Amino acid sequence: MYTVEPFAIEVPDGVLDDLHRRLDATRWFDPLPGAGWDEGTDLGYLRELCRYWRHDYDWRAVEAGLNRFPQYITTIDNQRLHFIHARSRHPEALPLVIHHGWPGSITEFTKVIEPLAERFHVVCPSLPGYGFSGPTTEPGWTPRRMAAASLELMSRLGYDRFGAQGGDWGASITTQMALRAPERLVGIHLNMAIAPEPPPGNVPDLTPEERAARVEARVRNRVERGYREQQATRPQSLSVALNDSPAGLAAWIVEKFLVWSDIGPDNDMESSFTREELVTNVMVYWVTGTIASANRLYYETRKGGRGAAAPDGRVEVPTAFARFPGDGIVPIRPWVEYWYNIVRWTEMPRGGHFASLEAPDLYISDVTDYFTSLE
Repeated sequence: MYTVEPFAIEVPDGVLDDLHRRLDATRWFDPLPGAGWDEGTDLGYLRELCRYWRHDYDWRAVEAGLNRFPQYITTIDNQRLHFIHARSRHPEALPLVIHHGWPGSITEFTKVIEPLAERFHVVCPSLPGYGFSGPTTEPGWTPRRMAAASLELMSRLGYDRFGAQGGDWGASITTQMALRAPERLVGIHLNMAIAPEPPPGNVPDLTPEERAARVEARVRNRVERGYREQQATRPQSLSVALNDSPAGLAAWIVEKFLVWSDIGPDNDMESSFTREELVTNVMVYWVTGTIASANRLYYETRKGGRGAAAPDGRVEVPTAFARFPGDGIVPIRPWVEYWYNIVRWTEMPRGGHFASLEAPDLYISDVTDYFTSLE
């Protein structure tokens, strides 16, 4: 017999005291002159962010803000699962489950949950192995298994038919939900699409613009794939360091918020995110000790083969795709349309990979318009 219990975030004082000691004891090094962001996280920016984290950041205020959302925990497939469940004031509203990815958390959605709850019953899980769901304790947690857990969660909440939305790993999980239980999904909405090249002869030749986009993606991938290869092959070695050093954890995560977002050539990180938003996302990993199990998702997925993340069959559930220009993953539209039943494609004017945090107005509008049209 399963239980669903109310939950509140209550980080012990000792965890915060230990964090402050570690930040004070950070052993910095001097970067080469002019290195900036070219070699990874800009150390000048990181030192200032860590100074803010240590002396000005107020976790207790942030914690209280997060606790305004109704939160619960349950156990599914031997794994604790934490989730926000914000019911609409309209009893007949469509249920909508939204999934984050790596290196994100439920804090990506703090600007959109309440507006979405005007129209939907919003369910927002912390992925298994992430945040307040706690570390995974056994192998095999791939997007497929996470999709099964989300389907079970929606059943426990009494939702037989619902919509689903996701980006990053959340897009893979949403895709797997649509493949596993298409009769339960009224539609899915993605702000990232993993669409491998279809078998020869199944799509028209690419246009010059699409070929150029593919070349650009290959060039970018050569630069940006290092984190993915490390986490997919030797996640444990890396995670020892990230779990031990808050400055190291921030360096590993914050870099992705720069390179995957709609930030101009001046690299002004705070044109898209506040320091509090950046630190809060890192804090979720730190206070829960989940960076190792979060990183392990890459390893488990590679072991599971291509179909563990990308579609291994066509998604027939009606699918909306929103492309935010700052995202580093550039989709090839004919390929996406081969793998998904695309009924809506939106080219956004701004925003990036962390769309619900960086461009919440566009995210809310597109998600709301799409699922309202299906109703």
